[in-house]
Amino acid sequence: MTQIARDYHISRTFLYQLSWAAKHHLEDLFRDPQHLVEPPDFLIEPWILVLRLEGNCSLPSMSSIFKHFDYQPNSVGYLSAYLQDYGRSVPSTLSMPEKKGVFYLSDEIFAIRAPILVTIDARSTTILKIELASDRSAKTWETHFKALGAHRFHSLGMASDRGVGLKAGYQAACQDGFWVCDQFHAFQDLYNRCHQLERKAYGAIAGEHEAAEQFANAKSEANLHKRLEQYERARQACEHAIERDDQLDVLLSMLSETLPLCSGSGRLRTVEGVRSDLTLILSLMEEIDDEKLPKLLKPIRSHIDDILVPFRQVEQIHSALLALLPEPLVDAFALAWHHDHLCYQSHGKKKHYHRQESQYWLNFCEGLLDGKFDEFSVLVFEKLDSVIKASSLVEMINALIRPYLNSCKGQITQETLNLIMFYHNHRRYKGGRRQGKAPIELLTGEPLQGDWVDLLMQHKREAEVEAAVIPTPVLELVPNLPEPTSPPQTASAQATCESRAAVDLPWQGTGKKAA
Repeated sequence: MTQIARDYHISRTFLYQLSWAAKHHLEDLFRDPQHLVEPPDFLIEPWILVLRLEGNCSLPSMSSIFKHFDYQPNSVGYLSAYLQDYGRSVPSTLSMPEKKGVFYLSDEIFAIRAPILVTIDARSTTILKIELASDRSAKTWETHFKALGAHRFHSLGMASDRGVGLKAGYQAACQDGFWVCDQFHAFQDLYNRCHQLERKAYGAIAGEHEAAEQFANAKSEANLHKRLEQYERARQACEHAIERDDQLDVLLSMLSETLPLCSGSGRLRTVEGVRSDLTLILSLMEEIDDEKLPKLLKPIRSHIDDILVPFRQVEQIHSALLALLPEPLVDAFALAWHHDHLCYQSHGKKKHYHRQESQYWLNFCEGLLDGKFDEFSVLVFEKLDSVIKASSLVEMINALIRPYLNSCKGQITQETLNLIMFYHNHRRYKGGRRQGKAPIELLTGEPLQGDWVDLLMQHKREAEVEAAVIPTPVLELVPNLPEPTSPPQTASAQATCESRAAVDLPWQGTGKKAA
Protein backbone atom coordinates (compact mmCIF):
# COMPACT_ATOMS: atom_id res chain seq x y z
CA MET A 1 0.00 0.00 0.00
CA THR A 2 2.81 2.41 0.86
CA GLN A 3 4.59 1.72 -2.44
CA ILE A 4 1.42 2.25 -4.49
CA ALA A 5 0.74 5.51 -2.65
CA ARG A 6 4.24 6.73 -3.44
CA ASP A 7 4.05 5.70 -7.11
CA TYR A 8 0.78 7.54 -7.71
CA HIS A 9 1.43 10.43 -5.29
CA ILE A 10 -1.73 9.81 -3.26
CA SER A 11 -2.34 9.36 0.45
CA ARG A 12 -2.73 5.94 1.97
CA THR A 13 -6.05 7.05 3.50
CA PHE A 14 -7.41 7.79 0.03
CA LEU A 15 -6.03 4.46 -1.21
CA TYR A 16 -7.79 2.57 1.58
CA GLN A 17 -11.03 4.36 0.67
CA LEU A 18 -10.60 3.21 -2.93
CA SER A 19 -9.99 -0.37 -1.82
CA TRP A 20 -13.09 -0.27 0.35
CA ALA A 21 -15.21 1.07 -2.50
CA ALA A 22 -13.85 -1.55 -4.91
CA LYS A 23 -14.38 -4.34 -2.38
CA HIS A 24 -18.03 -3.47 -1.78
CA HIS A 25 -18.82 -3.04 -5.48
CA LEU A 26 -17.13 -6.32 -6.39
CA GLU A 27 -19.03 -8.12 -3.65
CA ASP A 28 -22.32 -6.79 -5.03
CA LEU A 29 -21.41 -7.86 -8.56
CA PHE A 30 -19.92 -11.31 -8.03
CA ARG A 31 -21.20 -12.64 -4.73
CA ASP A 32 -23.28 -15.81 -4.76
CA PRO A 33 -26.68 -15.20 -3.09
CA GLN A 34 -26.89 -18.94 -2.26
CA HIS A 35 -23.67 -19.09 -0.22
CA LEU A 36 -23.94 -20.82 3.13
CA VAL A 37 -20.61 -19.72 4.60
CA GLU A 38 -20.22 -16.09 5.67
CA PRO A 39 -17.21 -14.17 4.34
CA PRO A 40 -14.20 -14.18 6.68
CA ASP A 41 -14.15 -10.37 6.92
CA PHE A 42 -17.67 -10.44 8.36
CA LEU A 43 -16.53 -12.83 11.07
CA ILE A 44 -13.55 -10.68 12.01
CA GLU A 45 -15.63 -7.49 12.04
CA PRO A 46 -17.00 -7.86 15.62
CA TRP A 47 -13.53 -8.85 16.87
CA ILE A 48 -12.09 -5.55 15.68
CA LEU A 49 -14.85 -3.57 17.42
CA VAL A 50 -14.75 -5.56 20.66
CA LEU A 51 -10.96 -5.46 21.00
CA ARG A 52 -10.81 -1.72 20.33
CA LEU A 53 -13.82 -0.54 22.37
CA GLU A 54 -14.42 -3.19 25.03
CA GLY A 55 -10.81 -4.28 25.42
CA ASN A 56 -9.16 -0.84 25.01
CA CYS A 57 -6.56 -2.43 22.75
CA SER A 58 -4.29 -0.16 20.75
CA LEU A 59 -4.08 -0.65 16.99
CA PRO A 60 -0.54 -2.16 17.14
CA SER A 61 -1.74 -4.62 19.79
CA MET A 62 -4.74 -5.61 17.68
CA SER A 63 -2.48 -6.08 14.68
CA SER A 64 -0.18 -8.35 16.71
CA ILE A 65 -3.14 -10.41 17.95
CA PHE A 66 -4.49 -10.94 14.43
CA LYS A 67 -1.04 -11.81 13.09
CA HIS A 68 -0.58 -14.37 15.86
CA PHE A 69 -3.78 -16.16 14.83
CA ASP A 70 -3.07 -15.59 11.12
CA TYR A 71 -6.20 -13.48 10.65
CA GLN A 72 -6.40 -11.30 7.56
CA PRO A 73 -6.31 -8.35 7.16
CA ASN A 74 -4.04 -7.49 10.07
CA SER A 75 -2.11 -4.34 9.14
CA VAL A 76 -2.32 -1.30 11.42
CA GLY A 77 -3.27 0.93 8.49
CA TYR A 78 -6.16 -1.34 7.47
CA LEU A 79 -7.49 -1.54 11.05
CA SER A 80 -7.23 2.24 11.42
CA ALA A 81 -9.10 2.89 8.16
CA TYR A 82 -11.69 0.27 9.13
CA LEU A 83 -12.45 1.92 12.50
CA GLN A 84 -12.41 5.39 10.97
CA ASP A 85 -15.02 4.24 8.45
CA TYR A 86 -17.18 2.98 11.32
CA GLY A 87 -16.68 6.23 13.22
CA ARG A 88 -17.88 8.29 10.25
CA SER A 89 -21.10 6.28 10.12
CA VAL A 90 -22.20 7.28 13.65
CA PRO A 91 -22.87 10.88 14.76
CA SER A 92 -21.19 12.94 17.43
CA THR A 93 -24.53 14.37 18.61
CA LEU A 94 -27.47 12.28 19.72
CA SER A 95 -30.82 13.14 18.14
CA MET A 96 -34.29 12.62 19.55
CA PRO A 97 -37.52 12.14 17.56
CA GLU A 98 -39.27 14.74 19.73
CA LYS A 99 -38.34 17.40 22.26
CA LYS A 100 -36.74 15.94 25.40
CA GLY A 101 -36.02 17.79 28.64
CA VAL A 102 -32.71 16.79 30.24
CA PHE A 103 -30.29 18.07 32.86
CA TYR A 104 -26.80 18.59 31.45
CA LEU A 105 -23.52 17.54 33.03
CA SER A 106 -20.65 19.03 31.03
CA ASP A 107 -16.89 18.89 31.27
CA GLU A 108 -13.74 19.00 29.18
CA ILE A 109 -10.83 16.58 28.93
CA PHE A 110 -7.61 17.27 27.08
CA ALA A 111 -6.01 15.18 24.33
CA ILE A 112 -2.50 16.67 24.41
CA ARG A 113 -3.55 20.32 23.89
CA ALA A 114 -6.90 19.84 22.12
CA PRO A 115 -9.95 19.90 24.42
CA ILE A 116 -12.67 17.26 24.15
CA LEU A 117 -16.06 18.75 25.08
CA VAL A 118 -18.50 16.27 26.65
CA THR A 119 -22.13 16.69 27.70
CA ILE A 120 -24.17 13.87 29.26
CA ASP A 121 -27.65 13.46 30.72
CA ALA A 122 -27.59 13.47 34.52
CA ARG A 123 -30.26 10.81 34.97
CA SER A 124 -29.33 8.21 32.36
CA THR A 125 -25.58 9.07 31.92
CA THR A 126 -26.14 9.03 28.14
CA ILE A 127 -23.52 10.96 26.19
CA LEU A 128 -25.52 13.57 24.30
CA LYS A 129 -22.62 15.19 22.45
CA ILE A 130 -18.87 14.69 22.29
CA GLU A 131 -16.56 16.73 20.11
CA LEU A 132 -12.89 17.38 19.55
CA ALA A 133 -12.71 21.17 19.64
CA SER A 134 -10.04 23.71 18.80
CA ASP A 135 -10.52 25.60 22.07
CA ARG A 136 -12.80 25.78 25.10
CA SER A 137 -13.93 29.37 24.79
CA ALA A 138 -17.42 30.60 25.58
CA LYS A 139 -18.23 30.78 21.85
CA THR A 140 -17.24 27.14 21.31
CA TRP A 141 -19.36 25.99 24.25
CA GLU A 142 -22.28 28.12 23.06
CA THR A 143 -22.14 26.40 19.66
CA HIS A 144 -21.93 23.05 21.47
CA PHE A 145 -25.12 23.66 23.45
CA LYS A 146 -26.99 25.19 20.50
CA ALA A 147 -26.27 22.03 18.51
CA LEU A 148 -27.93 20.01 21.28
CA GLY A 149 -30.96 22.28 21.08
CA ALA A 150 -31.11 21.74 17.31
CA HIS A 151 -31.27 17.98 17.97
CA ARG A 152 -34.38 18.46 20.12
CA PHE A 153 -32.82 18.55 23.59
CA HIS A 154 -34.17 21.11 26.05
CA SER A 155 -31.89 21.93 28.98
CA LEU A 156 -33.51 22.08 32.41
CA GLY A 157 -30.18 23.09 33.92
CA MET A 158 -26.49 22.23 33.99
CA ALA A 159 -23.98 21.24 36.65
CA SER A 160 -20.27 21.72 36.07
CA ASP A 161 -17.10 23.10 37.57
CA ARG A 162 -16.39 26.83 37.57
CA GLY A 163 -14.91 26.87 34.07
CA VAL A 164 -15.31 30.40 32.72
CA GLY A 165 -15.93 29.48 29.08
CA LEU A 166 -18.20 26.56 29.96
CA LYS A 167 -20.43 28.60 32.26
CA ALA A 168 -20.61 31.62 29.94
CA GLY A 169 -21.31 29.47 26.88
CA TYR A 170 -24.17 27.65 28.61
CA GLN A 171 -25.79 30.86 29.89
CA ALA A 172 -25.61 32.36 26.39
CA ALA A 173 -27.15 29.29 24.70
CA CYS A 174 -29.69 28.24 27.37
CA GLN A 175 -30.96 31.38 29.04
CA ASP A 176 -33.96 29.66 30.63
CA GLY A 177 -31.81 26.99 32.33
CA PHE A 178 -30.03 27.37 35.67
CA TRP A 179 -26.42 26.57 36.51
CA VAL A 180 -25.38 24.45 39.51
CA CYS A 181 -21.88 24.80 40.91
CA ASP A 182 -20.43 21.31 41.31
CA GLN A 183 -19.89 20.70 45.03
CA PHE A 184 -16.99 18.31 44.45
CA HIS A 185 -14.94 20.91 42.58
CA ALA A 186 -16.09 23.72 44.90
CA PHE A 187 -14.60 22.14 48.03
CA GLN A 188 -11.89 19.97 46.51
CA ASP A 189 -9.11 22.46 47.33
CA LEU A 190 -10.06 22.39 51.02
CA TYR A 191 -9.80 18.60 51.18
CA ASN A 192 -6.49 18.73 49.33
CA ARG A 193 -5.21 21.25 51.87
CA CYS A 194 -6.33 18.97 54.69
CA HIS A 195 -4.27 16.13 53.20
CA GLN A 196 -1.27 18.46 52.97
CA LEU A 197 -1.63 19.46 56.62
CA GLU A 198 -1.94 15.82 57.58
CA ARG A 199 1.35 14.99 55.85
CA LYS A 200 2.99 17.96 57.56
CA ALA A 201 1.68 16.74 60.92
CA TYR A 202 3.17 13.29 60.36
CA GLY A 203 6.44 14.95 59.34
CA ALA A 204 6.41 17.02 62.54
CA ILE A 205 5.78 13.87 64.61
CA ALA A 206 8.78 12.22 62.97
CA GLY A 207 10.85 15.37 63.69
CA GLU A 208 9.86 15.31 67.37
CA HIS A 209 10.75 11.63 67.62
CA GLU A 210 14.16 12.26 66.03
CA ALA A 211 14.81 15.18 68.41
CA ALA A 212 13.94 12.97 71.39
CA GLU A 213 16.43 10.32 70.22
CA GLN A 214 19.15 12.97 69.81
CA PHE A 215 18.47 14.22 73.32
CA ALA A 216 18.70 10.70 74.71
CA ASN A 217 22.10 10.19 73.03
CA ALA A 218 23.60 13.45 74.38
CA LYS A 219 26.40 13.03 76.97
CA SER A 220 27.79 16.39 78.03
CA GLU A 221 25.76 18.97 79.96
CA ALA A 222 26.16 21.61 77.24
CA ASN A 223 24.98 19.18 74.58
CA LEU A 224 22.06 18.12 76.79
CA HIS A 225 20.83 21.73 77.08
CA LYS A 226 21.21 22.22 73.31
CA ARG A 227 19.34 19.02 72.45
CA LEU A 228 16.64 19.83 75.00
CA GLU A 229 15.99 23.20 73.36
CA GLN A 230 15.80 21.50 69.95
CA TYR A 231 13.33 18.95 71.32
CA GLU A 232 11.11 21.69 72.79
CA ARG A 233 10.98 23.49 69.45
CA ALA A 234 10.18 20.22 67.65
CA ARG A 235 7.46 19.39 70.21
CA GLN A 236 5.79 22.80 69.84
CA ALA A 237 5.94 22.58 66.05
CA CYS A 238 4.42 19.09 66.23
CA GLU A 239 1.56 20.20 68.48
CA HIS A 240 0.84 23.16 66.20
CA ALA A 241 0.83 20.97 63.07
CA ILE A 242 -1.46 18.38 64.68
CA GLU A 243 -3.80 21.10 65.97
CA ARG A 244 -4.17 22.69 62.51
CA ASP A 245 -4.87 19.35 60.87
CA ASP A 246 -7.39 18.27 63.51
CA GLN A 247 -9.26 21.59 63.38
CA LEU A 248 -9.62 21.54 59.59
CA ASP A 249 -10.54 17.85 59.57
CA VAL A 250 -13.33 18.40 62.12
CA LEU A 251 -14.72 21.37 60.21
CA LEU A 252 -14.67 19.43 56.94
CA SER A 253 -16.62 16.64 58.65
CA MET A 254 -19.18 19.24 59.74
CA LEU A 255 -19.25 20.57 56.17
CA SER A 256 -19.96 17.12 54.72
CA GLU A 257 -22.87 16.74 57.17
CA THR A 258 -24.29 20.10 56.07
CA LEU A 259 -24.43 19.39 52.32
CA PRO A 260 -26.86 16.38 52.13
CA LEU A 261 -30.42 17.24 51.12
CA CYS A 262 -31.86 16.14 54.44
CA SER A 263 -30.69 16.11 58.04
CA GLY A 264 -30.19 13.04 60.20
CA SER A 265 -33.82 13.33 61.35
CA GLY A 266 -35.12 13.37 57.77
CA ARG A 267 -35.98 17.07 57.64
CA LEU A 268 -35.29 18.47 54.18
CA ARG A 269 -32.87 21.38 54.38
CA THR A 270 -33.67 24.98 53.50
CA VAL A 271 -31.54 27.53 51.67
CA GLU A 272 -31.21 29.84 54.66
CA GLY A 273 -30.38 26.98 57.01
CA VAL A 274 -27.58 25.69 54.77
CA ARG A 275 -26.32 29.24 54.14
CA SER A 276 -26.10 29.88 57.90
CA ASP A 277 -24.24 26.61 58.53
CA LEU A 278 -21.84 27.17 55.63
CA THR A 279 -21.09 30.75 56.68
CA LEU A 280 -20.33 29.63 60.24
CA ILE A 281 -18.08 26.77 59.11
CA LEU A 282 -16.16 28.98 56.67
CA SER A 283 -15.69 31.62 59.39
CA LEU A 284 -14.26 28.98 61.75
CA MET A 285 -11.89 27.80 59.01
CA GLU A 286 -10.57 31.32 58.64
CA GLU A 287 -9.59 31.28 62.32
CA ILE A 288 -7.19 28.37 61.73
CA ASP A 289 -3.57 29.48 61.76
CA ASP A 290 -2.80 28.63 58.12
CA GLU A 291 -1.68 31.14 55.52
CA LYS A 292 -3.23 29.32 52.53
CA LEU A 293 -6.78 28.83 53.82
CA PRO A 294 -7.99 32.46 53.29
CA LYS A 295 -7.07 32.23 49.59
CA LEU A 296 -8.95 28.92 49.25
CA LEU A 297 -12.04 30.23 51.06
CA LYS A 298 -12.40 33.42 49.02
CA PRO A 299 -13.80 31.78 45.79
CA ILE A 300 -16.13 29.59 47.88
CA ARG A 301 -17.66 32.64 49.54
CA SER A 302 -18.10 34.36 46.17
CA HIS A 303 -19.97 31.32 44.74
CA ILE A 304 -22.04 30.42 47.81
CA ASP A 305 -25.31 31.35 46.03
CA ASP A 306 -24.46 28.93 43.20
CA ILE A 307 -23.71 26.18 45.73
CA LEU A 308 -27.16 26.68 47.29
CA VAL A 309 -29.12 26.29 44.01
CA PRO A 310 -30.03 22.59 44.66
CA PHE A 311 -31.54 23.51 48.03
CA ARG A 312 -33.92 25.92 46.32
CA GLN A 313 -35.20 22.89 44.40
CA VAL A 314 -35.47 20.99 47.68
CA GLU A 315 -37.63 23.76 49.17
CA GLN A 316 -40.01 23.56 46.20
CA ILE A 317 -40.16 19.76 46.45
CA HIS A 318 -40.81 19.96 50.19
CA SER A 319 -43.72 22.36 49.70
CA ALA A 320 -45.23 20.13 46.99
CA LEU A 321 -44.94 17.01 49.17
CA LEU A 322 -46.47 18.70 52.21
CA ALA A 323 -49.56 19.37 50.10
CA LEU A 324 -49.94 15.59 49.65
CA LEU A 325 -48.54 14.02 52.83
CA PRO A 326 -48.18 14.84 56.53
CA GLU A 327 -44.78 16.16 57.54
CA PRO A 328 -43.74 13.02 59.53
CA LEU A 329 -44.31 10.87 56.44
CA VAL A 330 -42.35 13.29 54.25
CA ASP A 331 -39.45 13.10 56.71
CA ALA A 332 -39.65 9.30 56.80
CA PHE A 333 -39.62 9.05 52.99
CA ALA A 334 -36.71 11.50 52.88
CA LEU A 335 -34.74 9.33 55.31
CA ALA A 336 -35.51 6.20 53.27
CA TRP A 337 -34.31 7.94 50.10
CA HIS A 338 -31.21 9.30 51.87
CA HIS A 339 -30.09 5.85 53.09
CA ASP A 340 -30.94 4.26 49.75
CA HIS A 341 -28.78 6.89 48.05
CA LEU A 342 -25.88 6.21 50.42
CA CYS A 343 -26.27 2.45 50.01
CA TYR A 344 -24.90 2.58 46.45
CA GLN A 345 -21.91 4.65 47.60
CA SER A 346 -20.93 2.39 50.52
CA HIS A 347 -19.33 -1.01 50.92
CA GLY A 348 -19.34 -3.79 53.47
CA LYS A 349 -21.02 -3.12 56.81
CA LYS A 350 -21.94 0.47 55.91
CA LYS A 351 -23.77 -0.71 52.81
CA HIS A 352 -25.70 -3.26 54.88
CA TYR A 353 -26.52 -0.58 57.49
CA HIS A 354 -27.89 1.91 54.96
CA ARG A 355 -29.95 -0.80 53.24
CA GLN A 356 -31.51 -1.80 56.57
CA GLU A 357 -32.24 1.82 57.53
CA SER A 358 -33.86 2.54 54.16
CA GLN A 359 -36.06 -0.53 54.41
CA TYR A 360 -37.01 0.33 58.01
CA TRP A 361 -38.35 3.76 57.06
CA LEU A 362 -40.09 2.37 53.99
CA ASN A 363 -41.85 -0.20 56.19
CA PHE A 364 -42.85 2.63 58.54
CA CYS A 365 -44.44 4.56 55.67
CA GLU A 366 -46.11 1.46 54.24
CA GLY A 367 -47.82 0.76 57.56
CA LEU A 368 -49.39 4.23 57.52
CA LEU A 369 -50.28 4.54 53.83
CA ASP A 370 -51.58 1.04 53.07
CA GLY A 371 -52.60 0.89 49.41
CA LYS A 372 -51.11 4.25 48.40
CA PHE A 373 -47.60 3.40 49.52
CA ASP A 374 -46.22 2.39 46.11
CA GLU A 375 -47.56 5.51 44.43
CA PHE A 376 -46.11 7.93 47.00
CA SER A 377 -42.78 6.13 47.37
CA VAL A 378 -42.15 6.35 43.62
CA LEU A 379 -43.23 10.01 43.62
CA VAL A 380 -40.92 11.05 46.49
CA PHE A 381 -37.92 9.12 45.16
CA GLU A 382 -38.31 10.54 41.66
CA LYS A 383 -38.56 14.12 42.95
CA LEU A 384 -35.50 13.81 45.16
CA ASP A 385 -33.54 12.01 42.43
CA SER A 386 -34.17 14.98 40.15
CA VAL A 387 -32.06 17.26 42.38
CA ILE A 388 -28.54 17.48 40.95
CA LYS A 389 -25.77 18.68 43.26
CA ALA A 390 -22.62 17.62 41.43
CA SER A 391 -21.28 16.82 37.97
CA SER A 392 -19.21 13.89 39.22
CA LEU A 393 -20.95 11.47 36.84
CA VAL A 394 -19.31 13.17 33.88
CA GLU A 395 -15.94 12.25 35.42
CA MET A 396 -16.95 8.64 34.71
CA ILE A 397 -16.98 9.52 31.01
CA ASN A 398 -13.56 11.13 31.37
CA ALA A 399 -12.32 7.90 32.95
CA LEU A 400 -13.82 5.97 30.02
CA ILE A 401 -12.06 8.16 27.44
CA ARG A 402 -8.67 8.31 29.18
CA PRO A 403 -7.51 4.74 28.32
CA TYR A 404 -8.20 5.38 24.63
CA LEU A 405 -6.14 8.58 24.83
CA ASN A 406 -3.30 6.64 26.43
CA SER A 407 -3.41 3.85 23.84
CA CYS A 408 -3.20 6.32 20.94
CA LYS A 409 -0.77 8.67 22.76
CA GLY A 410 -3.28 11.52 22.70
CA GLN A 411 -3.68 11.46 18.90
CA ILE A 412 -7.42 10.81 18.97
CA THR A 413 -9.85 11.63 16.15
CA GLN A 414 -13.48 12.67 16.08
CA GLU A 415 -14.38 9.31 14.50
CA THR A 416 -12.91 7.47 17.50
CA LEU A 417 -14.88 9.69 19.87
CA ASN A 418 -18.04 8.87 17.91
CA LEU A 419 -17.38 5.16 18.42
CA ILE A 420 -16.74 5.64 22.14
CA MET A 421 -20.03 7.52 22.42
CA PHE A 422 -21.98 4.78 20.64
CA TYR A 423 -20.29 2.08 22.73
CA HIS A 424 -21.03 3.80 26.05
CA ASN A 425 -24.64 4.64 25.18
CA HIS A 426 -25.49 1.09 24.10
CA ARG A 427 -23.52 -1.06 26.54
CA ARG A 428 -25.39 -2.39 29.57
CA TYR A 429 -24.17 -1.65 33.07
CA LYS A 430 -22.85 -4.68 34.92
CA GLY A 431 -23.47 -3.34 38.44
CA GLY A 432 -24.95 -0.53 40.51
CA ARG A 433 -28.44 0.91 40.48
CA ARG A 434 -28.44 0.89 36.64
CA GLN A 435 -27.43 -2.78 36.36
CA GLY A 436 -28.73 -4.51 33.24
CA LYS A 437 -29.71 -1.22 31.56
CA ALA A 438 -27.96 0.71 28.82
CA PRO A 439 -27.82 4.53 29.10
CA ILE A 440 -29.84 4.94 25.90
CA GLU A 441 -32.54 2.67 27.36
CA LEU A 442 -32.76 4.85 30.49
CA LEU A 443 -33.01 7.99 28.33
CA THR A 444 -35.66 6.80 25.88
CA GLY A 445 -37.48 4.22 28.02
CA GLU A 446 -37.34 1.74 25.12
CA PRO A 447 -35.37 -1.54 25.46
CA LEU A 448 -32.59 -2.37 23.03
CA GLN A 449 -33.07 -5.44 20.88
CA GLY A 450 -29.44 -6.55 20.80
CA ASP A 451 -25.88 -6.18 21.99
CA TRP A 452 -23.98 -2.97 21.25
CA VAL A 453 -21.74 -4.76 18.72
CA ASP A 454 -24.70 -6.07 16.74
CA LEU A 455 -26.41 -2.69 16.88
CA LEU A 456 -23.28 -0.88 15.68
CA MET A 457 -22.80 -3.28 12.76
CA GLN A 458 -26.49 -3.00 11.84
CA HIS A 459 -26.34 0.80 11.98
CA LYS A 460 -23.26 0.75 9.73
CA ARG A 461 -25.05 -1.36 7.13
CA GLU A 462 -28.08 0.94 7.24
CA ALA A 463 -25.81 3.97 6.79
CA GLU A 464 -24.16 2.34 3.77
CA VAL A 465 -27.57 1.67 2.22
CA GLU A 466 -28.59 5.31 2.70
CA ALA A 467 -25.27 6.54 1.31
CA ALA A 468 -25.57 4.24 -1.73
CA VAL A 469 -28.71 6.09 -2.80
CA ILE A 470 -26.63 9.25 -3.36
CA PRO A 471 -24.94 9.03 -6.81
CA THR A 472 -21.16 9.45 -6.80
CA PRO A 473 -18.79 10.13 -9.73
CA VAL A 474 -16.54 7.40 -11.08
CA LEU A 475 -13.13 7.26 -9.40
CA GLU A 476 -10.01 7.31 -11.56
CA LEU A 477 -6.35 6.76 -10.74
CA VAL A 478 -3.84 8.97 -12.54
CA PRO A 479 -0.64 7.04 -13.41
CA ASN A 480 2.77 8.40 -12.51
CA LEU A 481 4.13 10.30 -15.53
CA PRO A 482 7.86 10.84 -16.20
CA GLU A 483 7.46 14.63 -16.07
CA PRO A 484 8.99 16.32 -13.01
CA THR A 485 5.69 17.87 -12.00
CA SER A 486 3.26 15.70 -10.05
CA PRO A 487 -0.03 14.84 -11.83
CA PRO A 488 -2.94 17.09 -10.83
CA GLN A 489 -5.79 15.68 -8.84
CA THR A 490 -8.73 14.78 -11.05
CA ALA A 491 -11.95 16.66 -10.62
CA SER A 492 -13.88 13.42 -10.18
CA ALA A 493 -11.72 12.25 -7.28
CA GLN A 494 -11.94 15.64 -5.64
CA ALA A 495 -15.70 15.68 -6.08
CA THR A 496 -15.93 12.23 -4.51
CA CYS A 497 -14.03 13.34 -1.43
CA GLU A 498 -16.20 16.44 -1.07
CA SER A 499 -19.41 14.54 -1.55
CA ARG A 500 -18.34 11.97 1.03
CA ALA A 501 -17.56 14.67 3.59
CA ALA A 502 -20.85 16.41 2.92
CA VAL A 503 -23.01 13.38 3.64
CA ASP A 504 -24.82 13.83 6.95
CA LEU A 505 -26.40 10.65 8.21
CA PRO A 506 -28.97 11.49 10.90
CA TRP A 507 -29.43 8.84 13.55
CA GLN A 508 -32.28 8.65 16.02
CA GLY A 509 -31.29 7.63 19.52
CA THR A 510 -34.17 5.22 20.14
CA GLY A 511 -34.07 1.53 20.83
CA LYS A 512 -36.48 0.67 18.02
CA LYS A 513 -34.51 2.61 15.45
CA ALA A 514 -31.17 1.18 16.58
CA ALA A 515 -32.59 -2.33 16.62
